[in-house]
Amino acid sequence: MTTPESPGPDPLDHPDPLRAGQAAATETLLRAYVRETGTPVPPAGQVLRLGLPATGLTLTVPVRYRSRTGWHRFGEPDVAGGPPADTALVAAAVIRESTLGRGAPPHLGGDAAARVLGSAARTAVHLARRRAEPEGAAGPTPFLDAEQALLLGHPFHPAPKSREEASGSELDAYSPEVRGSFALHWFAAHPDAVVGENADGGPVAELLRPLAEGLSLPPGMLPVPAHPWQAREVLGRPEVAALVDAGLLRPLGPAGPAWYATSSVRTVHRPDAAVMLKLSLGMRITNSRRNNLRGEMRLGVRAARLLATGPAGWLRAEHPGFGILRDFAWVSAGADGPETGLETAIRDNPFRGGAREGLCVAGLLAERTGPGDGSPPRHRALLSAAVARATRALGVPAAEAAERWFGRYLDVLAVPLIRLYARYGIALEPHHQNTLVALDDQGLPCAGWYRDSQGYYLAASRVPELERLLPGVTDGVELVFDDAFVDERVVYYLGVNNLLGLVGAFGALGLADEDALLRVLRAALERLRAAEPAAKGLLDLLLDAPALRCKANYLTCVDGLDELVGDVHSQSVYIDLPNPLTEAQR
Repeated sequence: MTTPESPGPDPLDHPDPLRAGQAAATETLLRAYVRETGTPVPPAGQVLRLGLPATGLTLTVPVRYRSRTGWHRFGEPDVAGGPPADTALVAAAVIRESTLGRGAPPHLGGDAAARVLGSAARTAVHLARRRAEPEGAAGPTPFLDAEQALLLGHPFHPAPKSREEASGSELDAYSPEVRGSFALHWFAAHPDAVVGENADGGPVAELLRPLAEGLSLPPGMLPVPAHPWQAREVLGRPEVAALVDAGLLRPLGPAGPAWYATSSVRTVHRPDAAVMLKLSLGMRITNSRRNNLRGEMRLGVRAARLLATGPAGWLRAEHPGFGILRDFAWVSAGADGPETGLETAIRDNPFRGGAREGLCVAGLLAERTGPGDGSPPRHRALLSAAVARATRALGVPAAEAAERWFGRYLDVLAVPLIRLYARYGIALEPHHQNTLVALDDQGLPCAGWYRDSQGYYLAASRVPELERLLPGVTDGVELVFDDAFVDERVVYYLGVNNLLGLVGAFGALGLADEDALLRVLRAALERLRAAEPAAKGLLDLLLDAPALRCKANYLTCVDGLDELVGDVHSQSVYIDLPNPLTEAQR
């Protein structure tokens, strides 16, 4: 992208995909670093000087775009007075600065640095494959095209495309960015060895039979699916080996039609299937091994049952354009105890190639680089294309179309989420990858969805009324948290990550002025605060607190934390960010 604020060629469009992938990795690493260290960024056209005393280096970084919300764009850095600084040098230098600064020995940063480099190499593969596609190429459906759009990954994670232990050929099949697809690996399990739940009632195995059509099952056995990479890995686990030796579990191998990986890699989709499957995947992706935990899956089923008692109906009546995709069932092989690695969550699938497809918000915002031959980028972000369509349809300037797009987004996604929390004390984790929107003929948001069973919180003060809706709602699941903690998480996931992140993406893509969008956001939230007294505490925090709590993906990576393991209060590092909404007065 080239804008008046950021003259010159964009490093992301460099003809060499390896160079472009390294530029993307370096930029994302520096963006996360300056955010989490509170480093001031000068205006576009100037140079950021990063002094790194732990190594004696100073990096000079051209600023292509300075963002009010942190979504800065940088050029390729140099060592002050010296040569260009490649990704390996930048990663080693800033990570050493952080490990020593946090009182850790420098060798503990090696794992984080390796993940940064692995992510850069994988990003280069994504760029090379996408550049080789013919112009106009797209995914099989609009839903899948958005899921496959995250070529560069999370804009504030230092290793967004880190995928360890799988081979290149395996990742070709399993990665959404290269439009990978694969057949599921199936196991035959004795009914005594099958565990699971179904919020809608009935045996969970009956949900899987249509998906296993054509599979030759031994008499009396039930089908259990697995990701093909996971299937190979779990056979070495003692719990699974014991089931196989006892004749209670039999690997059948790959079978059936191809499934497509979605943006999370482990959740798979088929346009003709009634459900999506969230498969367990022990591969380490970004900061975590993506094994499904039975506690999380029980939480998803419990949440589906709670929603069915009233909140889902209230949402349909008050916000008919918003829905929650339930992880309403799960299945595994093995005793009702520790995970075996064969845990699969079963999710609603309303997206089957129809007229109103949900588009992953992270995919909408994803920067997609040009063909690498010096011509203008043809892989624009899907958001850019949507705003251009709105500009034409509405007959207004692009900046006004962007403001209308953002206002409509708030109506179909943010307002329902805040009102659900105000009405029932049910909070979600609506970061960009967990939220989807549909666009109308004008390119404007017309519907929204939330997905992911892991991201549910019940405010402790609301538990008595929720117990009246669903007795035992909190039994045996980690679902209830102090109100202040829930407020903090809503502020991060919805406020900082989603809404302020969207403002930053508009700015970084050259679609709108961030200050104008911050005023739109503040005005909308002030109207909601006046109309919804139960949301006042949350909105006071979001609108008026001088600082907002923010997950620190870079420091979490440097510290080597697995965000799916341990107490929810300490799975990730959190920091305070200055709140740009406090200055966004009309």
